[in-house]
Amino acid sequence: MSPNSPHTPHQHSAHARIGGVREHLLANPHDRAVPPSPLRASLQRGLIYGFAGLLIVVFGLIVMNHWRRGVFILGLALVYLAVIRWLVDSRILGVLAVRSRKFDSIFSATLGLAMMWIALGVESLGS
Repeated sequence: MSPNSPHTPHQHSAHARIGGVREHLLANPHDRAVPPSPLRASLQRGLIYGFAGLLIVVFGLIVMNHWRRGVFILGLALVYLAVIRWLVDSRILGVLAVRSRKFDSIFSATLGLAMMWIALGVESLGS
């Protein structure tokens, strides 16, 4: 480091310590003992982008007045989320990782399957 550098080595180590503490505090307490995902981080993010893409499709269908199809795809997206919950690390999944992997997966899959069942069971109104 040059003597004119605004950051001293002490400041860098303090910044690294704060970053480590912040990461520890933001970690999902239910997943601390879970081994990391074998998938690369970029592939994990791609799975999340797939979920976001499904949500965009749902929004488009509902806006176009195809609410039954939209609800069915939303249920499908929740089942997809239940699957990727086991493949994506909590720190990458972010706010979609609420509790343990087991709880999140069971909850998302149950809600998704119920939505799909309801969407298939509702009679179309005049179409």
